Amino acid sequence: MNHSPTSDDELSCAEAEPQLAVKRFCDGCNCAQAVITSFADRYEVDTELAMRISSGLGGGVGRMGDICGTLTGAALVLGLHMGPKTAADVSAKEATYNATRLLQERFMAQHGSNRCKELLQKDLSIPAEYQEAKSLGLFKTQCPDYVETVVTLLNHVIDESEAKE
Repeated sequence: MNHSPTSDDELSCAEAEPQLAVKRFCDGCNCAQAVITSFADRYEVDTELAMRISSGLGGGVGRMGDICGTLTGAALVLGLHMGPKTAADVSAKEATYNATRLLQERFMAQHGSNRCKELLQKDLSIPAEYQEAKSLGLFKTQCPDYVETVVTLLNHVIDESEAKE
C-alpha cells in the first residue's frame, strides 16, 4: 500500500480520508483518533474534541487488545453520520448498529479478526508484549493497513447508507 501523503485538494473525500488517517496515525495519533479526526471536517466536529473523545480507544480500548481502535473510531463516525439525536429515535439507533456490524464483518473478512490482540498477535495489555510489538515495528508495518482498510470500508458503508435514503 502506498502511504505517501498527497494533497487533500487533489483527491475526493473518499480518496483523501484514508491517506489522511494513515498520515495522522504515523504522526502519532492512536488508531481510533486517526480514523475519527480524518472525518472531523466532514461532520463539523472540532478536531481537538475528536482527538480527546477517542483518546482512550487505541490499542483495543485502553490498550487492552479488544476491538481494534480503527473500528471503535469508525463506530464514532457512523454515530456522527446516522446516529439518533434522541433516545426515542430507535430506527436511527438500529441503522447505526447495523452499519457498525456490517463494517466489522467486512473488516474481519479481510483481516480475520476485529480484535487488536489477534490482529497483532500480541497482547498489548501485557507490558512485555506491548514492548515486543513496538520492537517488531508492528505499529508501523501492520496498523497503517488496518487504518486504511477501515476508512475505505467506512466510506463504502456511508455511501451505501446514503443510497438507501
